[in-house]
Amino acid sequence: MDFNLPGDLRDIQATVRDFMLNVVEERAHEIEETNSVPPELLREAAELGLFGLSIPEEYGGVGLGMLGRCAVYEAMGQGHMGFGGVISAHASIGTSGLVKLGNEEQKRRFLPRMASGECIAGFAITEPSSGSDAANIRTKAEKRGDVYVLNGTKHYISNAPIAGLLTVIAITDPAQGTRGMSAFLVEPQSTPGVSIGKIDEKMGQKGALSAEVIFQDAEIPAANLLGPEGLGYREALGILTNGRVGIAARSTGAMQRLLDLSVDHAKTREQFGQPIAAFQAVQFMLAEMEIAVQTSRVLWQKVAWMVDQGQDVRRMASVAKYHATEMLSQVADKAVQVAGGMGYMKDSPVERYYRDQRLLRIYEGTSEIQKVIIAGSLLR
Repeated sequence: MDFNLPGDLRDIQATVRDFMLNVVEERAHEIEETNSVPPELLREAAELGLFGLSIPEEYGGVGLGMLGRCAVYEAMGQGHMGFGGVISAHASIGTSGLVKLGNEEQKRRFLPRMASGECIAGFAITEPSSGSDAANIRTKAEKRGDVYVLNGTKHYISNAPIAGLLTVIAITDPAQGTRGMSAFLVEPQSTPGVSIGKIDEKMGQKGALSAEVIFQDAEIPAANLLGPEGLGYREALGILTNGRVGIAARSTGAMQRLLDLSVDHAKTREQFGQPIAAFQAVQFMLAEMEIAVQTSRVLWQKVAWMVDQGQDVRRMASVAKYHATEMLSQVADKAVQVAGGMGYMKDSPVERYYRDQRLLRIYEGTSEIQKVIIAGSLLR
């Protein structure tokens, strides 16, 4: 494995990093105040191809492999995390199921609009009774002629308030347990019986909107069944597995940004007549942050490469996600410590990262679930 990214990926990564630092970050305060991403930023993201990262070129996308997508996700991690959350929820778990399982008609109908950013996507599996216990899904889909009638509630669904398409996991055969779950393509804005609850008020990640999705006798055309019946749960686990690699990459980008901010601050902030960078206590914190960045980067690169080689990454994706998100929490804490009182102020990007990063240890599988997956794989 060559740990140097190919030149074209480095160029794409540099372009996205520049966009995040010089365009998105300039609007960060506005995103925080309004809890929404300005439409013009989403249009610029679409022009850069960010909505089509995982969509094949024949459908209007960029068609990057996992290594390329994660290189972009790392660059996105260096800017506003809420903005990055909108893009990653769409380009990762919101899109990959359709790309992998969709038939030609489904792909032609949805993917070009998804690649252009006209149709933003999301992935709906979590329910009030099933978070880490994803097998405890209760939303049901009953086949009636040429439609499936969906009833149930999903919650904490990323992009739900703005989504034009959701991949929804529901039970089609209760007697079969997890083998009786299927995936459906649902257009929430135009399907009677589908409603979106109030927008969740979160600690951080402003602009990355989430909400409940309620199904009340919602009729979904049978043509919107994604793949054969009974594959929903298995494919959902695969979608989440690959999504974890992307989270590891985004976490690495966030750590890099926090390290850069901390180094700059340490070299310019003076106490006791000298820059605080002269103090060994500060130097040690910077060194530990650098170790976290480099180990996390190597891990996501390795696992992304494995995905592109067609290897089973269930264990290693959990390793990468666990390590990077846990390290990010430590790096964010150290960045606040290096910044001192400034790092606790609302106008500091360090304060924002400190709030935003906490979610990454929870969604798409908590840190505890990652350890369960890792241990289970070892013991098998």
